Amino acid sequence: MKREELIKKWLDNNLSTEEQIAFEQLEDYKDLTKLDSALKGFKAPQFSVDHNYESLLPKLNHKRSHSKPWLKPLLRMAAVLTIAVSVYFYTSNSDTQVNTLVAEQSSIALPDHSTVQLNANSTLAFNEKNWSNTREVTLQGEAFFKVAKGQKFNVITSDGIVSVLGTQFNVKQRESYFEVTCFEGLVGVTHNNTTVTLQPGRTFKLIDGKLLANEKENAVQPNWLHGESSFKTIALKHVLSEIENHYDIRIIADEIDTSRLFTGSFTHNNLDLALKSVTIPLNLSYSKSGKSILLKRE
Repeated sequence: MKREELIKKWLDNNLSTEEQIAFEQLEDYKDLTKLDSALKGFKAPQFSVDHNYESLLPKLNHKRSHSKPWLKPLLRMAAVLTIAVSVYFYTSNSDTQVNTLVAEQSSIALPDHSTVQLNANSTLAFNEKNWSNTREVTLQGEAFFKVAKGQKFNVITSDGIVSVLGTQFNVKQRESYFEVTCFEGLVGVTHNNTTVTLQPGRTFKLIDGKLLANEKENAVQPNWLHGESSFKTIALKHVLSEIENHYDIRIIADEIDTSRLFTGSFTHNNLDLALKSVTIPLNLSYSKSGKSILLKRE
């Protein structure tokens, strides 16, 4: 498919899974998605045809003798048409977007009664008007999905596409970290034109560009839903980043090796306990200064 056709279908939120993969291979994919994110926050200003026409009258009066009698109604019709087209474009193509802040979570009900639990510092977007044709959401961050049975349901991330029919699963997509865990049903994960099918308890994990071993998960839901983040042999830098997502702090770790692996968990409701849970097993210490945390070797 031609580049222009892919972009048009993307703007219409009408890409198939295969077309989405092709779209992500475009050279200007990142520029297009950045522009799209910027435009989602745009709201057309209120516009009054009569008010704006009246404000223009003083500037037009000195040319009134040269005006054509049909000019005024034509200008009014053009203004109304322009506004109507703009309103239609933004309302029919705009997404519903939900954002969570640091230490904030949100519960979202989708048009088909599927539900999403959105973790801290995350963004979920979907097109409600087109939902009956395409069950599709875009995700930045982390979310747990309970998908109602029906046609294919896609979760689009910058690292891959997660596809299901009706199931429960968790998707985590943060910087250099992509993880999908199936808790019920079957989950398909497409990355770099390759699709992996996950059965309950299985995980697809891509961290720092490396595909990690698929370990069995015995939990029935992700631990973060219950106020705790858990990790199995994960580089410390990703653990620290997740602490920052759940507490309004900045962690400075210039003096330590953040590539060290960590296995364990931390709570979301007690900063000191969370820091101790991570630093003590790794023989590290920390000090506080306002909203900054300095990590040091023992």
